Amino acid sequence: MNVQHIAAFSDGTRGGNPAGVVIGDHLPPDARMQQLATELGYSESVFAAPQPGGGWRVRYFSPAAEVPFCGHATIALGAALAQAQGDGVFELAIKHARITVEGRREGALVNAALQSPPTRSETLAPALRAEALALFGLAEDELDPRLPPALAHGGADHIVLALRTRAALAAMRYDFEAGRALMQRLGLATVALVHARSAQHFHARNPFAGGGVYEDPATGAAAAALGGYLRDLGWPHGGGIDIVQGEDMGTVCRLHVDIPPAPGSSVRVGGTARMIGV
Repeated sequence: MNVQHIAAFSDGTRGGNPAGVVIGDHLPPDARMQQLATELGYSESVFAAPQPGGGWRVRYFSPAAEVPFCGHATIALGAALAQAQGDGVFELAIKHARITVEGRREGALVNAALQSPPTRSETLAPALRAEALALFGLAEDELDPRLPPALAHGGADHIVLALRTRAALAAMRYDFEAGRALMQRLGLATVALVHARSAQHFHARNPFAGGGVYEDPATGAAAAALGGYLRDLGWPHGGGIDIVQGEDMGTVCRLHVDIPPAPGSSVRVGGTARMIGV
């Protein structure tokens, strides 16, 4: 199999979240896709094959298990398709939805943007709120009262915890095995810890223990879920937000989320992608 190594949501020619991308005539067997994702060790790898009648059948695997949707791997796939077939919008059939990804080449980079599955959110139940805070050793007064803890969905489920200060976000720590147990029990993709620097500028960190990774450098699925949550909440996003992620890992990633007004509708998550020489 030909594996492309592409960093999505890069900071120009630096940073970004690496993904393995495999495009073939047919999808490999499940066990082979899982084996390769585990060997690569990226937070996710993506596999794509053409469908009869057009579009692409797509599946995503973390080092530990298959996941229903991965934003940064979708951006990486959009970059790979643009490089192979020219600029355009590509239709994708993922596990539970049909989405699109757009890729536009610009020198050594590709500008890519995905349209997420439909979004939804709900207030986090008190018992689960307490459990999530305990996992990260957080007190109630460390939360941003404007953004109450929530369960948000944008193709996958995420707990959203908004922290009052950037310092609290930088200090994020948790027990990996306890985090894995919580995320697997609840079917979570990640826990999204965020800090609102302003109404339209956020910093984020995303523990991904359920996928076998302590922290994901950039999480497009969580960005989509956050965008839908902010819309549901009536947050003054002005039609879009910018997210900086990966800073505390030494790998800066930049994501932009366009948030249309229709409740529950898809949001657009975009950024740049760069090819990694491996």
